[in-house]
Amino acid sequence: MTILLSILFILILFALFAVVHTWLASDSLKFKIKNRFPRLLPYYRLMYNFLAIITFLIFYFFSPKPDVIIFDLHYPFDMLILFPQFIGIAGLVWTLFHIDGKEFMGISQVMRLRNNSYDYSTLDEESHLRISGPYKISRHPIYFFSIIFLLFRPYMTLFYAISIFCFIVYFYIGSIFEERKLVARFGNSYIKYQNEVGRIIPSFKIFLNQNESKDEINI
Repeated sequence: MTILLSILFILILFALFAVVHTWLASDSLKFKIKNRFPRLLPYYRLMYNFLAIITFLIFYFFSPKPDVIIFDLHYPFDMLILFPQFIGIAGLVWTLFHIDGKEFMGISQVMRLRNNSYDYSTLDEESHLRISGPYKISRHPIYFFSIIFLLFRPYMTLFYAISIFCFIVYFYIGSIFEERKLVARFGNSYIKYQNEVGRIIPSFKIFLNQNESKDEINI
């Protein structure tokens, strides 16, 4: 397989992964499941995460990996470039402390079902509008720190470079669809948040606004 065909195949496989992932995350699909198979809704988040892992593994293992090395840094540059990677990892850990991990994974939904407290109007997760930690500088800090972690590495192959490009594009496009749902859910409060904090690239306007309320955001 030529390099151009390999690149095309990688892009097609990633596009399939992205389309499936976006479709599974859509509220329209969740509403259909709620109406037709309501008993499955409390387990939807768990199934969604499982399918996300499976579809990513399909993309990774079936994608061609051309034997092309873009760069291979040597000492001391290979060590220096690991510092931004450390920042990316630290940022992801920081972000995890400001989200509900059980809710994100789908565990809390199952627990609420067993406690007879599951609210079907929330679809697959309960979300609250609070601003705290990394969400004060980026509306999607997981995307931001993931990009940092992915970009800075001492060894770069063609497959890895294409994958990074695809993920960055997907993060940006995906955030648009996510925020449409958040605006519909939280209205002017989220629009105000959009005007003060960058979508993915950090913005510090919120710290400069002396009239900012002390409410916290965690989305």
